Amino acid sequence: MSDYNEKEQVELAKGWLRENGLWIVSGVAIAALGMAGWNWWHVRRDGQAEAASARYSEALAAYNRGDAKRGEQLVDEINRDYAWTPYAALGTLIVVRAQVEANELDKAAAGLRSVMDTATDKEVRLVARVRLARVQLAQNKLDDALATLNVQDAGDFAPRFADARGDVLLAKGDRKGALREYLAARTTDTKGRVDDELLDLKIRDLGGTPPKSPEETAAQES
Repeated sequence: MSDYNEKEQVELAKGWLRENGLWIVSGVAIAALGMAGWNWWHVRRDGQAEAASARYSEALAAYNRGDAKRGEQLVDEINRDYAWTPYAALGTLIVVRAQVEANELDKAAAGLRSVMDTATDKEVRLVARVRLARVQLAQNKLDDALATLNVQDAGDFAPRFADARGDVLLAKGDRKGALREYLAARTTDTKGRVDDELLDLKIRDLGGTPPKSPEETAAQES
């Protein structure tokens, strides 16, 4: 039971409210402003993401019609104004593809390194890494390419990394090592990330025997 009677409790409550009421009102106001600010921030971010998506679509269309200059301008805008969105990295990958086709390998390598360093999505970083290794292979920077492909966990991209390592080792004259990597790529569930038929050709060219597919194994066992 309270040590104060009802009248005394009312007076105490009034006194506490007089002393603390301003802070309560201020706290509610701050919370409301914070919520409004939070909602504004999300609306703004959503709007920016939509704008980045639109520019990305424009960039794709520009490259598809052969207007690389306009495409690169749009990707530059995305990287400048919407670098936090995934479209910055994806747009850079489009630019890199065009640079590789134009044999601008130094520019392509620089773009791929930027994606490796800044992309928020792990899979996008892995795609950039294996493509950088391919560019380095084209530049005959074979040791650099192997270093680029040296990752602890490539996840579903492991077959693609093994395939690329095989190509680099073959370029270095290491046929045994290349065959080992091609077989490693082929015996893993590639999930369509590499061309199984091309891998089989590479394995046969090196005197190896391509492993049976799960379907062939099942047919033999039935």
